[in-house]
Amino acid sequence: MAKIEFRSHEDSVPQSNLTLEQAENLIENGGWLDIKNPGDQERSFLLSCGFHALAVEDCFSEPVTRFYVYDDHKFLVVKARDTDSDIDTEYVFIFVRKNLLVTVRHSAIRAITDFKRRHKSRRVRNRTSLGATYLVYELLDAIADDWYNLLEMFNERLEDIEDRVIDPHNKYPNLLEQLHDMKQDLREVSKSTLPLRRTVRHMLRPEEGFTTSDLEVFFFDLSDQIGGLTDRVENLSAGAASTRETYLSQSSMILAESNQRLTEVMTTLTIMSAVLLPLTLIAGIFGMNVEAFGSDANPMTIHQILILMSIFAVLMLSFFWARGWLKR
Repeated sequence: MAKIEFRSHEDSVPQSNLTLEQAENLIENGGWLDIKNPGDQERSFLLSCGFHALAVEDCFSEPVTRFYVYDDHKFLVVKARDTDSDIDTEYVFIFVRKNLLVTVRHSAIRAITDFKRRHKSRRVRNRTSLGATYLVYELLDAIADDWYNLLEMFNERLEDIEDRVIDPHNKYPNLLEQLHDMKQDLREVSKSTLPLRRTVRHMLRPEEGFTTSDLEVFFFDLSDQIGGLTDRVENLSAGAASTRETYLSQSSMILAESNQRLTEVMTTLTIMSAVLLPLTLIAGIFGMNVEAFGSDANPMTIHQILILMSIFAVLMLSFFWARGWLKR
């Protein structure tokens, strides 16, 4: 069910839960009309207000971020964060006619809440003579500020992950997954901020006729702010990529050190086995034919056998040393 709210430029107190008939009477003197979750009746209402049929149809479809200047009104489509999650976005459809601003949306928008606070402020009310296009600037500025708030959260999260990556004393699970998720989130943010940046820059072109000379300074400031917003998205994305590379490099170094230690252990065991193999062979051949343990046969004495085993051990160790297998 649609929810209709109206705010006049003079009165800061909103009128909520309006009917379409009440809204039609109120907008004659200008103000801000906000329509949430519109249906067929609201579609007919927008058409009866004289808004272009193609613009009205966009409010009930999946359009792209754009703006258009019609004969007696302007139309703008932007994406803003909704209240469901940090990344989910919804379209905001904006109609502008002299002192009338109409916003149409299909969900709760964070920036709209901030814009309501701005609309009733003395600063905005003192600038109502600039027309409803100025309110468009305030609304887009609220959307940009909302993106900045999200990026500040991402920046704090990235700094925390960076500290964990370079922490030599503790091991933290799922760091790579967190960095991957952040990269994906930043790509989603970029999908909304880049079109907004292009749209605002196109709005500033004199041939488009969207802004007036009195409003250019505000929209140029907005363009710079959104430009900084997209630059910050790129910087955070580069920082996340760099942190991921650092994490992977450290993991590779740890794995290499582990393999080196394993190689040293295997080398030591191999040398011991190689040395003991001929000694075991000698002991096996002569062990039952010495004068020991009550045996009468005496082809070789036990001392001779031990000397022979020692000679073999020294020769093999010398060979291993000459080949460098005993050196680190």
